[in-house]
Amino acid sequence: MTRPLRTVLPPDALDSTDRAILNALQDGFPLTPRPYDDAGADLGVTGDDLIVRLARLRDLGAITRFGPFFDAAEMGGAFCLCAMAVPSHRFDAVMTQVNAHPEVAHNYERTHALNMWFVLATDTPDGIDRTARAIEDETGLKVMLFPKLEEYFIGFRVQA
Repeated sequence: MTRPLRTVLPPDALDSTDRAILNALQDGFPLTPRPYDDAGADLGVTGDDLIVRLARLRDLGAITRFGPFFDAAEMGGAFCLCAMAVPSHRFDAVMTQVNAHPEVAHNYERTHALNMWFVLATDTPDGIDRTARAIEDETGLKVMLFPKLEEYFIGFRVQA
């Protein structure tokens, strides 16, 4: 499997509506019978157009995903940032093994000795260690745990 390289988008990749979508949807999404229609109406587009634009933003790499964020810790579970040093020739195979765990929220390759970074989200705090140990057993590689000590929210806005 070949992983796409992340690149900076050209200046004209996003129009003013794309930028408005990126800014507006960070602040919430309606929980209504027709949420895309309702969110789109506030942005001057139809629900169908909003869905198409979100898919395009994902395909361009302007966003990596669109969906809810559940705070596992608030629900009695836990989050933990994890990293592994994966030999380059094994990266795709290890990525597949790691991503097969439903506790893996997302997984990124980095140019660093610790080249695989992922987040574990578990329904109980002891699930972090249990899942990390399972990944170590399956891959033969050490999983380093970086638990959250403090939480910060950094909003990202683009010039609309």
